[in-house]
Amino acid sequence: MGHPEATPPAVLRRAIAASALGNATEWFDYGIYAYGVVYISAALFPGEAGEATLFALATFAISFLVRPLGGLFWGPLGDRYGRKTVLAITILLMSGATVAVGLIPSYDSIGFWAPAILVLLRMIQGFSTGGEYGGAATFMAEYSPDDRRGFYGSFLEFGTLAGFSFGALLMLGFSLWLGDQTMHDWAWRIPFFVAGPMGLVGMYLRSKMEDTPIFREVEAQHETEPAASTELRDLVTQYWRPLLTMGGLVVALNVVNYTLLSYMPTYLQNRLGLSTDGALVVPILGMLFMMIFVPFAGRLSDRVGRKPLWWFSLIGLFVAAVPLYHLMASSFTGAIIGFALLGLLYVPQLATISATFPAMFPTHVRFAGFAISYNVATSLFGGTAPAFNSWLIGRTGDQMMPAYVMMAACVVGAIALLRTPETAGKSLRGTMVPGK
Repeated sequence: MGHPEATPPAVLRRAIAASALGNATEWFDYGIYAYGVVYISAALFPGEAGEATLFALATFAISFLVRPLGGLFWGPLGDRYGRKTVLAITILLMSGATVAVGLIPSYDSIGFWAPAILVLLRMIQGFSTGGEYGGAATFMAEYSPDDRRGFYGSFLEFGTLAGFSFGALLMLGFSLWLGDQTMHDWAWRIPFFVAGPMGLVGMYLRSKMEDTPIFREVEAQHETEPAASTELRDLVTQYWRPLLTMGGLVVALNVVNYTLLSYMPTYLQNRLGLSTDGALVVPILGMLFMMIFVPFAGRLSDRVGRKPLWWFSLIGLFVAAVPLYHLMASSFTGAIIGFALLGLLYVPQLATISATFPAMFPTHVRFAGFAISYNVATSLFGGTAPAFNSWLIGRTGDQMMPAYVMMAACVVGAIALLRTPETAGKSLRGTMVPGK
């Protein structure tokens, strides 16, 4: 069995594309939902604008509550039967659920069936995503050479920003082209249909790939877990430390992530008084700015390690969150600069996810360990961040609440980082924890 370092460049490029496109499809859905929440809430929910928007944000959070179930289901399957098989299924489920959102009749047409169907589709989306991200990161990490895992892994997060930005740009573009009234009437649905071809292309790319060299090696040596129940027991009894450690890192990562990417348009519009289009432009420009630096941060982590970049990010965000939120509140230009600087401080975390997290578990439990830890922490503290921030502001009247929540999440991440081993350059092969 060949070493992963010996993977032909063309095969490695296809593996990167297959992984990144799935992540882009996942985040394309989040992008069009987050940036179209005003239109979605008006079309599918009852009540005044503010109340309907809160319902829509809560529905967004519902998909995250079922992600741990997806991790528990897909993770063990990926460790027993291979990464690529699970990933081909999850991308179809994700994209299919996204397309179906665009087909839901309005609340005026079918009443409470409209939000009920949306909740069901968000749950399907969350269930499939529970296996998608951990699998895609594992797939990319196991294909990458050990000494360049940070660089290649960063393209998964490049796909995150590209998918989210693409969804946001579609919503903004249609809004500018067709006008606010047409968007409210029917045009908000169009971006949801784009997920269909994205999912089909991603499924095709994944189905044509071999499974990762590292997984095939373990499979050939008959060292895969015999059953899901056995794997889950082994994770809890033998690998509970990395499960908890990774969970703490994910709290920091995704509270910042979903506050910046998902909640920011609503915050800028409802709390700071920007126009609908202005509230969309600020994060789009910020994400395009972040995309420039993601591969460079990934490459840097191969040279200096993952932990120094995480320390820089966590400390920087903790110190700068409140000043930069005040800057965003000062003017439209201040909002652009403040968001871009927050995004730049976040990039060192984002760029190294796919290199850091898969290396915390050995091959035979890697997919499940990643999926379960990541999705439990994300469902509790990440996907709920937009609704939680909105609720906190409503209870306290303090517009700085998202900054305070971000700071608290960074403290949790710093505590977890103290227990995180440095795995840059370490091999992911075999059934031992990398680096040990």
